[in-house]
Amino acid sequence: MFYKNVLFLMEAEEYKNLSKKEFGKAASRYDTDEAGVYKICRHDYPAILAEIRKEDFDTLLDAGCGTAPMLSLLTKEYPDKKFTGIDITPEMIEVAKSKQLPNTEFVVGDCENMPFGENTFDVIINSQSLHHYPSPLRFLKNVEKILRPGGRLILRDMSTITPLAWVVNHIEIPLLNKIGYGDVAIVTKPEMRELCELVGLEIETLKLQCPFRIHLVARKNR
Repeated sequence: MFYKNVLFLMEAEEYKNLSKKEFGKAASRYDTDEAGVYKICRHDYPAILAEIRKEDFDTLLDAGCGTAPMLSLLTKEYPDKKFTGIDITPEMIEVAKSKQLPNTEFVVGDCENMPFGENTFDVIINSQSLHHYPSPLRFLKNVEKILRPGGRLILRDMSTITPLAWVVNHIEIPLLNKIGYGDVAIVTKPEMRELCELVGLEIETLKLQCPFRIHLVARKNR
């Protein structure tokens, strides 16, 4: 069962509050040249864009959008599409809104409990956000609910092979928590497969990529 080998040292809300504090401090520099460690997130944008370009769409949600660097790229490439971004950190959403992106709405909210109706989005993207969620299962249940039939989830996150994931989740992440980072755990490839099966998402692509990335494309059954 998923997360059976994760060492939880805090309650779910404590992890979420830690993430809000971490990214609240980082919001003003998150997509600048002063972003520091957060610059690594930019390495995932080309792979996500490549998946988006494979099919037409009308509505797209960026779940865990941060300051909207991905949506900034997408609104330029697809000026007539409708975009939505959701993030748990108010300061991130404030910066995102200040960009005044066309046809884009931003919401402060929890990706484990997203305030959208059933069958709302053609595409949901999630980049370097999943490892901050106490319950990826709740997130994926939300995804399955709000995707339109035939819609796609395109997700990239930190991951590695199972033995190394144990080290990350039991040693590295608890140390990161102590210095203010809101990471919870990384999901392995077998765990991701299990999660998608549990919520009824059909996996089209699931692979580990260097450096330390999991790449998932899953579709809601038509």
